[in-house]
Amino acid sequence: MTVDQPRGTKVRGTRQASALAAALASLPGFCSAQEIHAELRRRGETVGLTTVYRHLQVLSEQGTVDTIRDPSGETLYRQCGSSAHHHHLTCRVCGSSVEVEGRVVEQWAAKVAAAAGFTSVDHTVELFGLCPEHSA
Repeated sequence: MTVDQPRGTKVRGTRQASALAAALASLPGFCSAQEIHAELRRRGETVGLTTVYRHLQVLSEQGTVDTIRDPSGETLYRQCGSSAHHHHLTCRVCGSSVEVEGRVVEQWAAKVAAAAGFTSVDHTVELFGLCPEHSA
């Protein structure tokens, strides 16, 4: 099935989409678009960086790719491990990441939104710390 986006970006069923999916599956943790592009080049793929960014944006909107912003503000991507809404706890040193359920965060977000009269609210929570390997 091909998904047509407003700018004409076709994500599923294209050679670039297959190559991007394979690269994402092989990369550990969250990576920048430039790192993903470098992995594609290493594999001999001729996908342009702009195409990588476009595909990652579409896949992120579809929920098949997780995104976080690192402490410097750069967007990082990884293949989604879960289709349910979740949050991430990411190591500032090595970039390893675990998915965490945030029931308390969900309740807090709903309470704050309701108190302000907002409805249909989305949110993103990104937690950064040191993994057990780097906590010494």
